[in-house]
Amino acid sequence: MALRVALALSYPLFAHLASLNGSGAWAGLAMASSVLLILLEPLLNRRLWALLVLAACLLGLWWLAQTRYALMPLLAPPVVFITLVSWLFGRTLVKGRVPLITRIVEALYAQASTPMTPDLYRYTRQLTFAWALLLALLAVINLLLALCAVPDGVLAQLGHVPPVSVTNAQWSLFANVLNYGIVGGFFVVEYLLRKRRFPHRPYRNALEFGQQMARLGPHFWNEFLR
Repeated sequence: MALRVALALSYPLFAHLASLNGSGAWAGLAMASSVLLILLEPLLNRRLWALLVLAACLLGLWWLAQTRYALMPLLAPPVVFITLVSWLFGRTLVKGRVPLITRIVEALYAQASTPMTPDLYRYTRQLTFAWALLLALLAVINLLLALCAVPDGVLAQLGHVPPVSVTNAQWSLFANVLNYGIVGGFFVVEYLLRKRRFPHRPYRNALEFGQQMARLGPHFWNEFLR
């Protein structure tokens, strides 16, 4: 878990440094950390195919780091990853499925042998929608900034002048720094509102909330993402 967190945190740091300095080396390190994060489980299980994929990716990143397109791959993760997470929330809102936040809260309340109220069911569905919408908006903004960044944005690299331009540093500030601040701020504000609206909860504070989330165990979280 600690290694996963370290790799996840290293990507935005390396990506931001690459954008500030125009450095292909930092860009390569950022993308390498993403590849390692994706392949971590099979690598830890010593899967040969994962080692071969890692070697191929690292070789490709080494080559790319020396070209004028070194920073272009950094434009993709803030769009693709956030779109994927938004989809994970949104897909559970269709008829016949349990909203993502509802599943988590149901498990937490069942763990404490506490029944959920109809109001809480409504709230968790609305919260699932809010997360899906927020993340979708961030993905769209990230995409627009990636298109308009100069000199390493998509349009500029294709030889087109963006109708509105931002610098690489401005794009990166939003995509690799402010995105996390917005998501973290939304979580904190929502948690404070939840405390006031639902004072009788199976946890007393944020620390207990995190501990109870961890107690749900790997089986729950593996099934949760299916």
